[in-house]
Amino acid sequence: MPDESLGVRSGALVTASDRPTQPVNLLDFEPLARARLSHMAYEYLSGGGGNEVTLGLNRARLDAILLQPRVLAGAGAIDTRIEMFGRELPHPILLAPTAFHKLFHPEGEIATARGSAAAGATLVASTLSTTSIEEIARAASGPLWFQLYVQRDRGFTRELVERAEKAGCQALVITADTPVLGTRDRERRAGMALPPGLEMANLRGLAAAAESGRPFHENIYNPFLAPDLTWKDVAEIRSWTKVPVLLKGILAPEDALLALEHGAAGIIVSNHGGRNLDTAPASIDALPRVAEAVAGRVPVLLDGGIRRGTDVIKALAMGARAVLIGRPYLWGLAVDGANGVRRVVEMLLSELEIAMAFCGAARPSEIDARLLWPGDGR
Repeated sequence: MPDESLGVRSGALVTASDRPTQPVNLLDFEPLARARLSHMAYEYLSGGGGNEVTLGLNRARLDAILLQPRVLAGAGAIDTRIEMFGRELPHPILLAPTAFHKLFHPEGEIATARGSAAAGATLVASTLSTTSIEEIARAASGPLWFQLYVQRDRGFTRELVERAEKAGCQALVITADTPVLGTRDRERRAGMALPPGLEMANLRGLAAAAESGRPFHENIYNPFLAPDLTWKDVAEIRSWTKVPVLLKGILAPEDALLALEHGAAGIIVSNHGGRNLDTAPASIDALPRVAEAVAGRVPVLLDGGIRRGTDVIKALAMGARAVLIGRPYLWGLAVDGANGVRRVVEMLLSELEIAMAFCGAARPSEIDARLLWPGDGR
């Protein structure tokens, strides 16, 4: 039985006979997840920064973009495969790095890794996982990337990068947008702290990790973030690894150009799920400007607000090579472990295929601004 002290309430999982509560889309998973999670875990998962303006914009701005359907386009053979960094992926849906999966399910990141592999989705494992990258890699039969929070101890940071590469991670994602934590009022009211029995497994041996049980919002600075991170650090970290290095958290075209200048192999347009600087733009609004600045030189990915297959096709039409989802797969994890993660990805993929058929695009390479209603993102 799940232990509520670890963030998960006891209660029956959704069963095949319980038809009224069977999810049919990603949003259906959220109330089911909420019913299973502790108040603290749910507030941590759901909350944004400040008044949550940016959190709301991520959805509202995606909804405001209109698609232009095409008819008699021969939609008999939809192919969602893409290529990235010399590897073929079965579809353009990745799982964004998110922390503390054992808050949402007792098997934590192990279940996530199994579910993502079953759905053919690349998992970007977080530095702040409650399972070590080595354990995640052993459970992951699908593609695995590693997200890096640069630590103040750069020697420890380098060891972490080397561990991830040795474990088989195929890319490194540096989170660049979080020198400090956002004003996360809902987390603070809920007293967000890791319950006894959970740890930041990748940070074992780091002095700051010994304080992991205390609240995360005691002052502006967080012991697990490096506020002094600069472009010089990006170049240095690149020298530590042979895998592609992406930068996550780019919104300004100027930063996209600096990322290219410092050797980034890819860019993830993201406002950190609306959890950092409130009243920053929606990720989808930043995407076209970043994509134009990059001009196809490296892959651009989008993170923020993706809930429907139509959202995915909009992002691809506006210049993204792929998208990442965060909260939805954690809802699935909370509801049904690895199977829930798989179902979330497969539902989104099915909706993407439906949208592609309606828009007359048989493969992602055929998705561009012509599929947007004139005036939207063009």
